Amino acid sequence: MIRKLIDEDRQKVMNFVLKKPAENLFIIGDIEAYGFDTEFQTVWGQFDNSEELIGVLLKYEGNYIPYTENDINWKEFAAIINNDPNMTELSGLKPIVEKLEPFIVKNMKSKSSFYYAKCQNLKISKSEDELHSVEVLSVEELEELVALLKTVPEFQHANITVESKKRTIENKTGRTYFIRMNGEMATTASTTAENSSSAMIVAVATKEQYKRKGLATDCMIKLCQDLLKEEKELCLFYDNPDAGKIYKRLGFEDIGFWNVYRYE
Repeated sequence: MIRKLIDEDRQKVMNFVLKKPAENLFIIGDIEAYGFDTEFQTVWGQFDNSEELIGVLLKYEGNYIPYTENDINWKEFAAIINNDPNMTELSGLKPIVEKLEPFIVKNMKSKSSFYYAKCQNLKISKSEDELHSVEVLSVEELEELVALLKTVPEFQHANITVESKKRTIENKTGRTYFIRMNGEMATTASTTAENSSSAMIVAVATKEQYKRKGLATDCMIKLCQDLLKEEKELCLFYDNPDAGKIYKRLGFEDIGFWNVYRYE
């Protein structure tokens, strides 16, 4: 049986997804931030014959994210997705979305797969004195941050705006740390989808002339140390194995792949 979830289901749903805070980062964060009754977000639950929750499907705008620990009735989830004319994306842990995707009848435009890694303990730590140059970004510095990110090739075509970054700070669903060199912003690292149990590291970037000086590592260490003190699991996506080696030195471990399917 499948049905829309309501606020009275909150505890049952959170108990289900909080078993794996990093893997369910987006579902946890979106439910905490927006609940069950908004025009852009809907959450469904699939239940077994004993009324136990066995699967969750979250819709945020045009994106659907499924989660389950078992083999479920994939056709029930697919029927919801197929009946939504505004559906544009299906994403989630690779073993889950690979089982659901064959039942989606819409035309796929692109498919991406990213390494998914999480960190519960850092392998490298530094004192506050050693990290004294790491600053917390303010709203007034957002334009400078976006300008920095646009100088880095992998972010030049990304949809990064001052408005979206400002919303993240104001909603407390993300933060940004940075280091200045010679008066200019040289390196940065951010979080997004922060919730009470987990956070995702994103937009780790350094201007070309300041690379290979350990600045990004210091930024990451400070960011991770602060989040771990708040008892949050950290996670990130990467598609470059060389970048993965850097993250693994810090204490990140691969937990699988995150697949993203985009539809016409």
